[in-house]
Amino acid sequence: MIITNHSLKTIFASSIAAAVMTASGSALADYPERPLTLIVPWAAGGGTDATARTIARALEEELGQNVNVVNRTGGSGVVGHTAMINAEPDGYTIGLATGEVNMMHWLGLTNLTYEDFTPIAQINYDFPGIQVAADSPYESLEELLEAIRSEPKGTFTASGTGQGGVWHLAFAGFLMDQGIPADQVIWIPSEGAAPAMTELVSGGIDIVPSSVPEARSMIEAGRVKSFAVMSPERIPSFPDVPTTNELIGSSYQVGEWRGIAGPKGMDPEVVATLESALEAAYNSDTYQGFMSQQGFGTEWRNAEEFGQLMEDMDSVFGEIVEQVGLAN
Repeated sequence: MIITNHSLKTIFASSIAAAVMTASGSALADYPERPLTLIVPWAAGGGTDATARTIARALEEELGQNVNVVNRTGGSGVVGHTAMINAEPDGYTIGLATGEVNMMHWLGLTNLTYEDFTPIAQINYDFPGIQVAADSPYESLEELLEAIRSEPKGTFTASGTGQGGVWHLAFAGFLMDQGIPADQVIWIPSEGAAPAMTELVSGGIDIVPSSVPEARSMIEAGRVKSFAVMSPERIPSFPDVPTTNELIGSSYQVGEWRGIAGPKGMDPEVVATLESALEAAYNSDTYQGFMSQQGFGTEWRNAEEFGQLMEDMDSVFGEIVEQVGLAN
């Protein structure tokens, strides 16, 4: 056999390619080799933060690596979600994406959409409650709604997320469901339910329509009361909080999804590793026990199903934003 220079070059190139493929496969097989970062687009102390920190602990047990939670707040969720999609798609920086992904671009806050993410798994779904301060002059949901309806526009203020965030849109849609203009209550933007609760008990705002679990500490401290939750049935850990359907016959329901996602272009093998680890973390006592105790909703969707949910909900929230008059 005669080996020419061309043959040597071909053999050398093939060897290099094989070595690269072997090294790459080995690297993927060893993933993860270092700690991960989990970005949270909302403030510490709220429901998204609590969910993120709990799934991070459970995920550490599955991956054998630390999962460091980093809060990147600002811009009504834009800052944190932008950090997620701008990260290296190597699986070492992921985030707890929230339903605001389906809202922010309709509001003109950003150009990012669900298509800029790699969906990995949905782990949570929560319905909003209607919370007021314990010393509020209103004793029931019916009294509150009557006052909102009869008083001049702007008399009442509410908060719990950014302008056009899920709790804002959920509450605005609820007002419309009750025949009240969506802008009858002035929305005060915040970086999450936790700072809004602080403002509520200090008298700075009148209503926080966040998930009931996000109000737990204030409720247990006797500083906040929850009139109702916009869910199909009562939350097991809050059995004394009735549904809006029970009280006023309203079947209106819009909630918040939360799931783990990364930047576009992640390696499918890395996604599969994370998806499998997340499913085990989701089913763990660490996660299920905490979520049940706190009253947070749990809902699992794998990467493919989560991606479909993100796509489906994008058009749903687009319609709500249009109806509320916030489309840009």
